[in-house]
Amino acid sequence: MASKEKVNRADIKTSMLECINGSLILLSQKPLPDGNAIHDIRVMMKKQRAAVRLVKPLLDEPVYNREYLAGRETGRILSSWRESNVLRKTMKALRKDHPELFTKLWDNETVQNLLRKPYATWEQAGVQAKTVSKVTEQLTRAGYRIRFLSLNELDFRMLLGEVEQSYLAAARAYLDCRNNTKPRLLHEFRKKSKTLMYQLDFFRHLNPAAVKSLEKRLDIMTRNLGKYNDLDQILTILGYKYRDSANSDVNDELAVVIKDRQDSYLMKVWPAAYRIFMPGKKLQDLLDISF
Repeated sequence: MASKEKVNRADIKTSMLECINGSLILLSQKPLPDGNAIHDIRVMMKKQRAAVRLVKPLLDEPVYNREYLAGRETGRILSSWRESNVLRKTMKALRKDHPELFTKLWDNETVQNLLRKPYATWEQAGVQAKTVSKVTEQLTRAGYRIRFLSLNELDFRMLLGEVEQSYLAAARAYLDCRNNTKPRLLHEFRKKSKTLMYQLDFFRHLNPAAVKSLEKRLDIMTRNLGKYNDLDQILTILGYKYRDSANSDVNDELAVVIKDRQDSYLMKVWPAAYRIFMPGKKLQDLLDISF
């Protein structure tokens, strides 16, 4: 069993390498990585960035920026592949629950494009193949650098301090979006909560039951925030603006249906977020440990 007084630096480096090597394996799928593979790669890159943030005090600023941006750039490059699949599934779920509404939207080209699986051309396949090659090259270099990354002065209390800062950043983001419920602030809250969730993995040995419970609650909460964000992206693509004279009744109805579904996700988010991030609460209270 791991000592409660430390986190092994090898665990952090191993985690970073596993994220990169796992991504490289998925990128090697033939002819191209599928939607599930792209999703898994983006998750691993978020875990890699969370680990880099955890050891930020030990890294020179250029080194930290280089390793953090390596993961972020990979996620950014692959984001469009993942988002098109997710938005199509989201629209199909809306159509399933509201068939009469979507019957009236038969001539809305934007809606139909969101529902339609894009036709893959040879040209698109060539562009995607070049993207995979570029990302593979970037991650191969990042993996090589991490093998020689020095974390010799890893201090347990420093790491606890870093994960506590991640908790406080997520708590501030919670208050921001709870007092001003805007998609941009909700997205920021989700990102900070995910960073915290991935960092907690290195502290499970402190109190396995409490840490796993918190990770599970954060996972459910961020999934609901992600579904809210998917719907917001659909509204953006549709170009819907309230009280626009160009809106038809069916466009207004679609917007209301989307807003209702967003509200249902937020109704699941707020109680969980309050229990985790309520003002005055500390991370050590949730984990039942003393810092």
